[in-house]
Amino acid sequence: MADEAPLLVVRHLVKEYTRRRGMLLRASRVRAVDDVSFELGRGETLGLVGQSGSGKTTTARMVLRLTEPTSGEVWFDGRDVLGLRGAGLRRLRRQMQMVFQDPWSSLNPRMRAGAIVEEPLVIHGVGDRAARRERVAELFRLVGLDPSEARRYPSELSGGQRQRIGLARALALEPSLLVADEPVSALDVSVQAQVLNLLMDLRDRLGLTYLFITHDPRVVRHLCTHVAVMHQGRIVEAGTADAVFGDPQNEYTRRLLACQST
Repeated sequence: MADEAPLLVVRHLVKEYTRRRGMLLRASRVRAVDDVSFELGRGETLGLVGQSGSGKTTTARMVLRLTEPTSGEVWFDGRDVLGLRGAGLRRLRRQMQMVFQDPWSSLNPRMRAGAIVEEPLVIHGVGDRAARRERVAELFRLVGLDPSEARRYPSELSGGQRQRIGLARALALEPSLLVADEPVSALDVSVQAQVLNLLMDLRDRLGLTYLFITHDPRVVRHLCTHVAVMHQGRIVEAGTADAVFGDPQNEYTRRLLACQST
């Protein structure tokens, strides 16, 4: 396993935005992500941790091509993600899925939960109607929900149930990589541990690889095998979670951990 090629390779990723300060002033360029590089092995969970505005969500969105980078490289399972177009990118998206931060805003309130989970199967033409319905029931059970909940609307579900629906939708196409953007930050503390434990169980059962975005080092300690600390668009420290949190070398990392312990 040690010699196996990484599933995800990110090299020198940059995202710049133009900031305009008025009609008579020259526009300036702001780097939201500045020369970010990391690798993620199969079955690993990399926690990308940092405070709000550190560039972690922008990095994750560029990995999935939801945001186009200014420059850099993203390789997934040996394929050049940034070079793909059309059908090639569509096929790749089946292997790379995202779980969003807010389980309320990321679900269509006009669709029943079952239809939300079934939607990726319909879009990608997977199976007939009967097969899709069977797959939806299987996915509900996989994330700890009774298939009878498929008839309910998001407004009729709790926050934890809605996040499980989002997770089931992300798993529908059997991806290799899940990008989870603050997936528990909008949940009650009592529910957060349940969802984190579910993510750990699914990782082990399905052989998933996670890129986990969070501002909370405690979540990284609970779930992640590796960590990269982001500050002002750059990775300032990276390594195994035990090494980085056990003996942080960067001053920003030490401050981040100190904030969480108070």
